[in-house]
Amino acid sequence: MKKANIIIDKSYIVGDVDKRIYGSFIEHLGRAVYEGIYQPELACADEQGLRKDTIDLVSELNVPIVRYPGGNFVSGYRWEDTVGPKEQRPSRVDLAWNVIETNQFGLNEFVDWARKAKSDVMMAVNLGTRGVLEAVDVLEYCNLKGGTRLSDLRISHGYQQPHNIKTWCLGNEMDGPWQVGHKTATEYGRIANEAAHAMKILDPSIELVACGSSGSRMPTFGDWENEVLSECYEHVDYISMHQYFGNQENNTPDFLASSVEMDDFIKNVVAICDFVQGKKHGKKQINISFDEWNVWYHSNEQDKKLEKWVKHPHQLEDVYNFEDALLVGSMLITLLRHADRVKMACLAQLVNVIAPIMTSDTGAWRQTIFYPFMHASNFGRGTVLNTIVKCPVYDSKYGDAPYIDSVVVDNTEAEELVIFAVNKDLTEDFEITLDMRQYAAYQVAEHIVLHHEDIKAENTQSNPDNVKPHTGGASRVENGILTAVLENKSWNVIRLKKN
Repeated sequence: MKKANIIIDKSYIVGDVDKRIYGSFIEHLGRAVYEGIYQPELACADEQGLRKDTIDLVSELNVPIVRYPGGNFVSGYRWEDTVGPKEQRPSRVDLAWNVIETNQFGLNEFVDWARKAKSDVMMAVNLGTRGVLEAVDVLEYCNLKGGTRLSDLRISHGYQQPHNIKTWCLGNEMDGPWQVGHKTATEYGRIANEAAHAMKILDPSIELVACGSSGSRMPTFGDWENEVLSECYEHVDYISMHQYFGNQENNTPDFLASSVEMDDFIKNVVAICDFVQGKKHGKKQINISFDEWNVWYHSNEQDKKLEKWVKHPHQLEDVYNFEDALLVGSMLITLLRHADRVKMACLAQLVNVIAPIMTSDTGAWRQTIFYPFMHASNFGRGTVLNTIVKCPVYDSKYGDAPYIDSVVVDNTEAEELVIFAVNKDLTEDFEITLDMRQYAAYQVAEHIVLHHEDIKAENTQSNPDNVKPHTGGASRVENGILTAVLENKSWNVIRLKKN
């Protein structure tokens, strides 16, 4: 059996986990909203038409914040179309996804849904086809107590108390040529700065996310972050990062090594943020909102065949397999390794559209990627320890990739130490050791394993438990040393509790 050693010291920490790192994303795209979270004709819907089966599964994931309403959709978003009596709401063409948006589910309904899902809202404003005034208007509608036209309009719509949305995205992927209202870095930086300045005059308590480049492989990457932050550093709090991976070449080792690129991406953005701070002689540290991340490629070909200008088609409906779950686990570990700077993140998306949850008219089920996200969100709270993994590496298109990807979180409040680990070796198990003498009173309480012999195994409505975790992992603490076996191609959660 191959060997690996994990090294920690309780005095060497990365940073505290901001619970918003386990956020997600709902966009008006495909069946994410309609048939995903809202389907009033079903027996499982509540009095507002919200699917209770979806809310139950979202509650299992323990999602603290959800980004809304986009995504590319936001660059054509007219928030005022989405509030008030439904019979008066216009249907509009959505140029982002070439569909018809009915606006039967809107801003207020989403706030209601988020509350039922025990989640906060990360609201996005349209800086693609609109601007500063509209950004201030929607903030006034949402957050002012009353006494103005738009806050009183909200009250007339049945919402006496303000929504108090505290996190706002200043547009979406504005360097992308696909974006309606695409801008240069200077153009976007200026409008983001102006909108941020005005919004914080109205509500100084909010936090604002500026758009970073749409991905690490964009030709604009690097220069974009520098120019944008140089324009709006004084008024924003975060810069966004987006990254998706796929296995189009059907090369599982390279696919699982993708987290190496994600790690480098974060390091590079942090360096640029710190450069701008230094250049500005600033005291404020710009942190990261990694507000789109996931595996996305399975649905690409079928989406090319979709009919245009229809309502909520089956769009971006990736059916995830077991190897996708392993990479999602590694991506979560990567986010945690940078908990000092990554303070928010959004798995994109939450329901039906590249999502951990799928629905039909007769039920909802968990995709393979549901489980690592659920485990990290529920057990990955506390302080991330600087985690050194000594293990063999393999050659990938991203360079050397470690077979074992791992991070350790110390939850002092719960008196629990949690080890997250992925074994990327497709054929061989690993025995890992960890010196636990600083945690002398801790013993293994649970070792969760997600493993399947078929790397391409999927969960479907007819077979929803095909890929499912078990708690029979082999791990023990003896003489102050943790020894654990990580099965080949597996996601592991080892929870150690203080006696």
